[in-house]
Amino acid sequence: MKHLFTLLFAFATLSLTAQIKTPAPSPMCKITQTVGLTEVSLEFSRPSIKGRNIFGDLVPFGTMWRTGANASSKISFSDDVSIEGNAIKAGQYAIYTIPGENDWEVILYSDVSHWGTPDEWKADQEAARFKVKSYSMPVTVESMTFMIDNLENDKAQLSLIWDKTIVPMTLTVPTDELVMKTINRTMNGPVAGDYYSAGRYYFESGKDKGKALEYVQKANSMDPKFWTLRMESLILADMGKKKDAIAAAKKSLAMATEAKNEDYVRMNEKSIAEWSGK
Repeated sequence: MKHLFTLLFAFATLSLTAQIKTPAPSPMCKITQTVGLTEVSLEFSRPSIKGRNIFGDLVPFGTMWRTGANASSKISFSDDVSIEGNAIKAGQYAIYTIPGENDWEVILYSDVSHWGTPDEWKADQEAARFKVKSYSMPVTVESMTFMIDNLENDKAQLSLIWDKTIVPMTLTVPTDELVMKTINRTMNGPVAGDYYSAGRYYFESGKDKGKALEYVQKANSMDPKFWTLRMESLILADMGKKKDAIAAAKKSLAMATEAKNEDYVRMNEKSIAEWSGK
């Protein structure tokens, strides 16, 4: 009976211990960023320096690294993209790297099931392999991280950062292709908002200004708004048609005043003064 009580006590103690939660040494992180129209997601565990020497020591040069801790770090793309000019299909990939003193090799691997690097490397699972430069930073980042920054319509900078090292990579996404498909498809039966969106895209991406003006003017002939009239005035002014630009801006100003939108009132007043030479 004594042994039974001892066994039950040990089991109860073990059960209680199993319920205790403590912070993970390398916490899991998930980030999602829209670049243009493409969704980019990352999943990775974040090891910390904790007083150790990192690259060239804890993470040796010339040896494949899981690029993080625990399970392999992963990246996914909702559309076909390119990194450093390397075409990559939409999907999810494990991220492996071979750090060097000045250059890193980056491998995107189709099999994302591994805990760390694969025991058996399969070349046919490589979706991309390329080299990039690494750079020293004047500041120390304690916990390893990935960052998607310097966002533009069709590209961004994807960076691996840890300790005093940053490994930046240019990520390019097919925004123009996706937008043009949408525009061409929608133009079969567009409403005013579609014409406005198409015209604004043509103007802001440096495409055909005449086509941009045509689309925005169609939007304003169907359902004028103070913001669509404002866009028309900007296109006209950029084309050197200041008189027409002022006329469109005055219409936008009147509608913005009625709507009590002070931002558009100020922008239009400033533009009218500028285009009038005052």
